Amino acid sequence: MNMASTTRFCRILRQIPKLNRQYSSASDKFVDVQLNDDTGVATVTMQRPPVNGLNLELLQQLSSALDKLEGSKCNGMILTSSSPTVFSAGLDITEMYKPKPDRVKAFWSTLQDTWLKLYGSSFPTAAAINGHSPAGGCLLALSCEYRVMVGPKFTIGLNETQLGIVAPKWFQDSMRGVIAPRQAEMALTLGRMFSTAEAKEIGLVDEVVADKAQAITKAEEFLDKFSSVPHAARKLTKLSFRREPLEWLQKNKEADLNMFLNFVNQPKVQMGLELYMASLKNK
Repeated sequence: MNMASTTRFCRILRQIPKLNRQYSSASDKFVDVQLNDDTGVATVTMQRPPVNGLNLELLQQLSSALDKLEGSKCNGMILTSSSPTVFSAGLDITEMYKPKPDRVKAFWSTLQDTWLKLYGSSFPTAAAINGHSPAGGCLLALSCEYRVMVGPKFTIGLNETQLGIVAPKWFQDSMRGVIAPRQAEMALTLGRMFSTAEAKEIGLVDEVVADKAQAITKAEEFLDKFSSVPHAARKLTKLSFRREPLEWLQKNKEADLNMFLNFVNQPKVQMGLELYMASLKNK
């Protein structure tokens, strides 16, 4: 990362909504799971104010929720947010600033595991995207099988290159599995954030609605389509489509972790993060 990239990195970081700067206590509940006994559909709500920054604890709780749903008679899952304006702002910057070795390893490893469980879930999944969804927030939405987004003012995209960061292969694979390869290449290289209308036009989201209630309803309608489809056949077909990205990360978790650690510990990256953290104190 050269000086120009560092300056750009800092400038764009300042545009990200202000994140919590303190680590969470063990008692914080960042993921709420509500299972509808009649339909067997679980609504999983991220609830870490103000922007659902993906820190270690939120990811651990989301990973645990996915484990519990796999072990239950879950007929489908809807992923959404308690925030009225942000689905998830992506990875919590504080996890990467002056990171403690054990914690930052656990952070990235948990993100890997959470993606593997969500992308490879045995049950159908839908995202009710009720706010902005950059970077890691977009990754979670892409990992679901159906995306309903509240319009028209919110945006979504994998914008890592705008921060001087290369989106990992499994981030890229998640987007390539949703939109055309040429569109995915352009979106990823530009780090583009799409409006809801633009996202709908290229297939990044499947439907655009007026509010969260409608998004939940549309997600439920999508999941209900599978009620008459034999579970095993649906599951195996889904995993056949998603096999290569899942197998790649499973085989390359250690190399992917080391690549992340090497990047986040670069002095210029830490300098950019320090400038961003300082800017938060001035707000």
